[in-house]
Amino acid sequence: MRRVRVRFAPSPTGGLHLGGVRTALYNYLFAHRKGGDFVLRIEDTDRTRFVEGAEQYIIDCLDWAGIPPDESPVHGGEYGPYRQSERKEIYRKYAEQLIESGHAYYAFDTPEEIEALREKLRAEGKENLQYGYDSRMLMKNSLTLSVKETQKLISEGAPYVIRVKVEPGITIQFNDIVRGPIEMSTDTVDDKVLLKADGMPTYHLAVVVDDHLMQISHSFRGEEWLPSAPVHVLLYKYLGWEDVMPQWAHLPLILKPDGNGKLSKRDGQRLGFPVFAMEWEDPNLGLIQGFKELGFLPQAFINMLAMLGWNDGSGKELFSLDELVEVFSMERVQSHGAKFDYEKAKWFNHEWIKKMDGAELLPYVLPVLEKEGLDLPDNNKIETIINLVKERCVLLTDFVAQSSFFFKKPDVQLDLISGKWDEKKTEFFKTLSGRWSSHDGWNHDELETSFKSLAGEMQLKPGEVLLPLRVMLVGGKFGPGVFDIALQIGREETLSRINEALSCL
Repeated sequence: MRRVRVRFAPSPTGGLHLGGVRTALYNYLFAHRKGGDFVLRIEDTDRTRFVEGAEQYIIDCLDWAGIPPDESPVHGGEYGPYRQSERKEIYRKYAEQLIESGHAYYAFDTPEEIEALREKLRAEGKENLQYGYDSRMLMKNSLTLSVKETQKLISEGAPYVIRVKVEPGITIQFNDIVRGPIEMSTDTVDDKVLLKADGMPTYHLAVVVDDHLMQISHSFRGEEWLPSAPVHVLLYKYLGWEDVMPQWAHLPLILKPDGNGKLSKRDGQRLGFPVFAMEWEDPNLGLIQGFKELGFLPQAFINMLAMLGWNDGSGKELFSLDELVEVFSMERVQSHGAKFDYEKAKWFNHEWIKKMDGAELLPYVLPVLEKEGLDLPDNNKIETIINLVKERCVLLTDFVAQSSFFFKKPDVQLDLISGKWDEKKTEFFKTLSGRWSSHDGWNHDELETSFKSLAGEMQLKPGEVLLPLRVMLVGGKFGPGVFDIALQIGREETLSRINEALSCL
């Protein structure tokens, strides 16, 4: 029995997409369920697409989501380095080993030469060139050149890549934890580049070498990598590692809301919802807001992501991270794509806001309120207010609109009550203000009792004056219990708001 070791291996090229975080989450859940290790490896070998700050952004996203790795460029570990750019010489060793065993070759063709041959074959009515078994002998490589010619080009500094030599007619078989037994033919697989002209490996070589050297037991990745699986299986075989090849699972795509294609960052911009965990400055699209900035709790975000393509079979939808660890299994991940539903995502957030108490919500709500520049009371009072209004909050940002009147005088929409206003109501509120100003206590029940008692004395239905009181204190027709509001803002502020509204009415 091998120790369970899984890895999340993103490229630092931009914002962390929903699909990427879900892959990280499934890795985390699986590792923690099995008592194993969750590794973060940064695949930064494509230096043309490298974006400064993207690696730290990835780490920050995982930390915010509550799924930090056990090993990473930051956390360290005994299998480092954890950046592929720092492992450059490791890959060359194995690329050269593949050449020596006859399973790879040097290729000196320039992109222009490859395109010229492609055009020639196209003119002859043949299919587009795929650099592989049916065309490699037409190209400039160590298979068509003599050993002497090959070494001469290398010693002269001619640029070259190293390609894997894939023979046709081989049936590749492996078991996918999500999809079951897989059979694929090498007939449609080209001779993938393993080592680029700059000495950096491609994904195909690096993922196999790194997974082996880091003793990765299970490899979970998106289904878009399924067509590359034959090359990776062959590399494990050619390098002599076939018996310790990781178990694979190719995860389903997260689809657009209509189910038509993979969800992209442009879909989020177009349809008005986030597709990144946290905000990201995109060079083409500008600042893209993330789930965090739009007011999602990490608990709700993770819960929602887990259910995009997985369930435990019980029909239950709300899970804490610990509960997910307890019940998660890769066998219950579906093989077909999962449609993203932003309204459902908000439902998860609303449920989690309702589920958590004021003390738990305070660290998330407090920064939102502070950003508004509100004059805030002590944390205990804020927790009480959070508990009063949380049922009405779908996003954390909703706490501003639903609670700001506790901390500052609202803009009162007098038109909501002026249409049915009369002298009798004016007299009621003047009398109420006088009574409350000399009231011994200031608690919910006494405020409600005295209010209803006065309404009875003046032959008014409580509902006739309850709405005006709410509007005076809150500014509109919303908010928690009106006497709870009065209790929290205090006697002086309650009477001030009533009297200001009366002077206008």
